Amino acid sequence: MDGDAAVEPALDSFSLTFPLPYRVASIIVVAVWGWGLNLHFLHVRRIDVPSLIRYPGRTSAAQLPHHGSTYRLATVLSIATGLSMATFWLFTRRDPQRVIDWDWLPMTNLLVLAVLFAIPLHSLSVSHTGRRRALQTLKRVSVGGLAEPKDGKFGDILLADVLTSYAKVLGDLYVCLCMFLTRNGSATARPDRGCGGTVVVPLLMAVPSAIRLRQCLIEFLRVRSTPYKESVGWGGQHLANAAKYSTAFPVLVLAALLRNRENAGAGIYRAWVGACVVNSLYSFYWDVAKDWDLTLFSSDRQRNSPDHPFGLRRRLLLHKPAVYYAVIALDLVLRCTPWIFKLSPRLDHITDFESSLFVVEFLEVFRRWVWIFFRVETEWVRTSPSSPDVDDILLGDFLGGSSSGGSSRYEDDDD
Repeated sequence: MDGDAAVEPALDSFSLTFPLPYRVASIIVVAVWGWGLNLHFLHVRRIDVPSLIRYPGRTSAAQLPHHGSTYRLATVLSIATGLSMATFWLFTRRDPQRVIDWDWLPMTNLLVLAVLFAIPLHSLSVSHTGRRRALQTLKRVSVGGLAEPKDGKFGDILLADVLTSYAKVLGDLYVCLCMFLTRNGSATARPDRGCGGTVVVPLLMAVPSAIRLRQCLIEFLRVRSTPYKESVGWGGQHLANAAKYSTAFPVLVLAALLRNRENAGAGIYRAWVGACVVNSLYSFYWDVAKDWDLTLFSSDRQRNSPDHPFGLRRRLLLHKPAVYYAVIALDLVLRCTPWIFKLSPRLDHITDFESSLFVVEFLEVFRRWVWIFFRVETEWVRTSPSSPDVDDILLGDFLGGSSSGGSSRYEDDDD
C-alpha cells in the first residue's frame, strides 16, 4: 500500500466512461463473484469452508450449496450495476458536464448494492439465518472484535484480513460520498482525495490494519490469561503479527506527507520507500511462513525435508507443487506492485492516472482472492485429522510415482 497518488487535473477519459462510484461498485461485485469461486473450488477439494468459519450449514439437500447462493447474489448485483452503467452511458454519452450532472445515478447504484447486502431476500441470495450471521460478524469485526474459536474466530480473522486489501476501495467510497454531499460537488467529477481534509482518507485506509492489529492483541491477551501450553507458547507470534499490521501506518503517514509537495523532501521520500519495503516484505514473509505454513523461510532441514517438495509442506490439498511456487512468486510481485513503479522517474507518472489507480486496487483484490484459497487450505490442514491416504498420495506424486495409497490425485487435475 502506498497511499493515494496525485491524479489528472481535469476529468480524464477513463473517468468519463468509468467514474469513481462505478469503480467502487465493480470491485464490490467482483469480490462477491470471487468469494463464490473460492467456496466452489474449495468445496470441490472437499474443504468445508462453512464449518471453518462457523457459518450456518444447509438443512436440506434441496437448498443451494453456499457457492451457489453466492453466485446468485453476485448475479443480482451484476445485473443491478450493469443496468445502471448502461443507463448512465446512454444519457451522458461521455459529455463531461452530463457525466457530472448525472452523478446521482451511480450513487443510487451503490445504495442499491448496500440494500441487497443488508436485506434478506430469500429468493435472491442466502438464507435469513446466514445473512444475519454475516452481518453480526461484520459488525463485530468492524470494531476490531474477535470471536472465540468455537464461535467463528477464523471467520473473523479471514474477513478482517480481506478488509485490509480493500483499504483503497474504502477510501474511494468515502471520496464518492464526500464529493456527492459537498455543495456544488459531484461524485463523478475528478476524484478529490483531499475531500473533507487531507488526513481523512489516510485515516480511513488505516482502519482495516488497525482492526487486525487489535485482533492480534486480543489473541495475545487470551494466550497470556490461560495456563502456559508448549503447543501454544507465550503468545509472541501474535505480537509479531500485530507488528506486521503496524507497518502499514508509516506508509500511509509518509505518503500523506509526500502529497504535500511543499513539505516533501528527499528524506521523506527515502523514509517512505523504506517503509514500503518493510511492509511488503514483512507481509510477504508472513503470507508464506505463517498464513500458508510453508517451509520456504524455515531452517535448511525443514525446507529440504524429503517428506515434501522443497520449501512447501507435506499436505498440499489444492494443486500440484508448481502452482504453490507460482503463487508465492505472484504474491511477492503483487505485494510490491503498488509502490515499485514510483522508484523509476520514467514510470512514476503511470501511477498518477485514474486508470492506473483502479488497476492497482483490482490487483490487490485479486492477490487477496488467491491468498484466500491457500489460507483456508492451511486452516483446514491444521484443524482436520491428517489422512494417511492423502499424505501417501501426495508424497507419491512428489517422488514421481504411486504409493500404497493409489495413483496420484493430480492425474486428472490437468484442466
